[in-house]
Amino acid sequence: MSLKQKTFKGVIWSAVERFSTQGVQFLFGILLARLLTPNDYGMIAMLTIFMAVSQTFIDSGFGNALIRKPDRNEADKATVFFFNIFMAAACYGIIFLAAPFIAQFYGMPQLTDILRILAINLIIQSFGSIQRLNLTIDLNFKTLAKISLSGAVVGGTAGLICAYNGLGVWSLVVQQMTTISFRVILFWTLVHWRPKCFFNKTSFKNMFGFGSKLLASGLLNTVYNNLYDLIIGKAFAAAALGNYSRAAHFADFPSSNITGIFQRVTFPVLSKIQNDHEKLRKGYLKFLNMATLIILPMMIGLAALSKPFVLFVLSDKWSGIILILQIICIAKMWYPVHSINLNILQVMGRSDLFLKLEIIKKIVSITILCITLPHGIIAMCYGQWVSTSIALVINTYYSGKLLNAGLFIQLKMYIPTLLNSLVMGAICMSVTKLLPEKAYALQLILGIVAGIVYYGASNWIFNRETVKELLELLNRKKDNL
Repeated sequence: MSLKQKTFKGVIWSAVERFSTQGVQFLFGILLARLLTPNDYGMIAMLTIFMAVSQTFIDSGFGNALIRKPDRNEADKATVFFFNIFMAAACYGIIFLAAPFIAQFYGMPQLTDILRILAINLIIQSFGSIQRLNLTIDLNFKTLAKISLSGAVVGGTAGLICAYNGLGVWSLVVQQMTTISFRVILFWTLVHWRPKCFFNKTSFKNMFGFGSKLLASGLLNTVYNNLYDLIIGKAFAAAALGNYSRAAHFADFPSSNITGIFQRVTFPVLSKIQNDHEKLRKGYLKFLNMATLIILPMMIGLAALSKPFVLFVLSDKWSGIILILQIICIAKMWYPVHSINLNILQVMGRSDLFLKLEIIKKIVSITILCITLPHGIIAMCYGQWVSTSIALVINTYYSGKLLNAGLFIQLKMYIPTLLNSLVMGAICMSVTKLLPEKAYALQLILGIVAGIVYYGASNWIFNRETVKELLELLNRKKDNL
């Protein structure tokens, strides 16, 4: 099978894995949101930063270091495996001791027990780390799709049963723990890898130089991504954080999934051609074009239809998230572009530049956060617009230097799709205005249909070459990227 065919297959199954799993979680999330309250979600969101930072330490950049390493062996895999377990146990111990102080910080004593139980997931998840990496390295997203989807169904069902029986916030804890535990069981059942040796100091040192810089940049990124939850949880009520976290969750559904698909596929695929400069540049730009062609209309469409979506799907008790959702959708529509631009630095072994960019971006973003914080949550969300726009300029700087594919070359590729997506969004919004005010289901359905019809037809008329290229990918008529 050619690299082109492996790439296409990887994209398809990665998409199936991401969207089927997230789709199931999305549906369970809707059902849970109708049974639970913003306060319940707010309490979990308060703890997310501590779980995310711990997970970043557990991986420590060794996952990507292992994927990129062309001569990886069993000693490398075993080293990463045992390192992950050791770090998971260490992080759990720290969280267990710190839980009362975290609860005191938020002024919510009940968070102590919630965090101590929730953090057990760190240890459980570490036992499936290498199995997941093996599937990613082999571009075997079909098996990964089966595992992820099964875990989402089992975990979602467990959470829903708990919520129906009035367990409140503990329903979300049970959902996460059941999902992760079931996935790890399936990893050990379906992926026939077992450690054949123990921790190897030489392997650790070889991967540490690359991974340590990714750890530092990953920590910066993780802390910043969860900084809004931390600040909103401290400065405002738990219900306000619940509204923000739900809005961010729904905006993340298309954004993070498209990002995840392209990030997981582009890194191992482009790593295979890292020494062919021209082929690397061509594949990199093609991935960027494909990502924006998909993500921009999805995010703009969700922003345009956010009111009927929230009021019909979640009920009016969640009406406070409508404006927040609209703003965040526009801010997050560039995330796949950011991800692929940063991926190329890792592919080329420049984790030093990766770290440098992360430091610059976080200084800028935190400055904007400090400026907008006194003006409330809505102002903080608008600040994300500014941050992501500046980040786009920063992330494309070294792409231009290393591959002659900088900001202006990329913008020339993005602008037609952006303009077409904005027209599509205006059509979606116009449809909702023409229908009866409270006919939210009808507004949502007809708005989606109108958007799909327009975007599909307009791309066939004005962007036919790209559409044909995608159809050629589908038919596998070419052999190279």
